[in-house]
Amino acid sequence: MQHSPRIQHIAWGSMEVEGVGAGKDFKLWPGGGRPWDWGETGTSHVPGILPGDVMELLQNGSDIIVLSRGMLRCLHASREVLAMLDAAGATVHVAETRRAASIYNDLAERGEKVGGLFHSTC
Repeated sequence: MQHSPRIQHIAWGSMEVEGVGAGKDFKLWPGGGRPWDWGETGTSHVPGILPGDVMELLQNGSDIIVLSRGMLRCLHASREVLAMLDAAGATVHVAETRRAASIYNDLAERGEKVGGLFHSTC
């Protein structure tokens, strides 16, 4: 089983992820991850994270999903994304970014199939 990469460092506008690299926002899942480009799905702070943002996490084997709300909790999780994850049977955690990274790393260290979306600014 592939492990979910650990978040090694997180600060305002900056993240470092084991085996993935450095950047601002990330999508992470068991076995890998990549930068999260909001423009791919038209994501904005409100209504927030969209189903298209999390689909890749599910497709890559995540059964626990951690959604970060940003450092100041300005990013929302849309009702549609929460309903979609519920229908998929995923366990969901939504938290401020530093807290979300801690939850994610704890789950990854336990070998859980965790994926997440991480926004390192507002």
